[in-house]
Amino acid sequence: MKIGVLREEQPEKRVIILPEIVNALVKSSLEVEIEKGAGDGALVNDKEYESAGAKIRDKSAIFKECDLVLKINPLNGEEIKAVRKDQIVIGVLNPFFNKELVKALTKKEATAFSLDLLPRTTRAQSMDILSSMATVSGYKAVLEAALNLPRFFPMFMSAAGTIKPAKILILGAGVAGLQAIATGRKLGAVVEVFDVRSAVKEEVQSLGGKFVEVEGAQEDKAAGGYAVEQTEEFRKK
Repeated sequence: MKIGVLREEQPEKRVIILPEIVNALVKSSLEVEIEKGAGDGALVNDKEYESAGAKIRDKSAIFKECDLVLKINPLNGEEIKAVRKDQIVIGVLNPFFNKELVKALTKKEATAFSLDLLPRTTRAQSMDILSSMATVSGYKAVLEAALNLPRFFPMFMSAAGTIKPAKILILGAGVAGLQAIATGRKLGAVVEVFDVRSAVKEEVQSLGGKFVEVEGAQEDKAAGGYAVEQTEEFRKK
């Protein structure tokens, strides 16, 4: 089987496969073709891919020769036209919103796997892109806030006086929220966190955050740890 990796459009800097993964695939007797410059945004050059056993090709050759095509973001119009019958496409397709893409792939009689729809189970944990990207989001959100806040995050004591630490309120203590707490605390801020799920209180406190409780939150054990819709009265409270 031949696997093709496409270059992402700007401003996307990610690439769907790194050289170490290419090396593992090649050792499994698979052929890997990488579009020229696919790893530039992730600071991985073509020579590194070639050293790992991949071939550097142009986009048209990848669509003509590869059985499996990989790309993080949904295929654009030109790429959809190039898809062959029975070709397999894997990426973050977001099919409930990109309905025209789904229709186009259906007409092409292609097979598509959308990584954002993978069940978040133990067996699929190594393929859970939602959690890994949420970790990045939580981390980056606090850095963005620090850059835009016209004061320091940590407490500073100087001859001129004391600067109090910044206060952060984080809404939601899921994967992104927990990473945001950890990052905010490392930068020296006082972190408060709100979540409708009482079960996350201990996780918040273990990271040094103060849990903000509001009485009357609706919880459902059948929701698998996810938050559920709240009443209008609770929202106002």
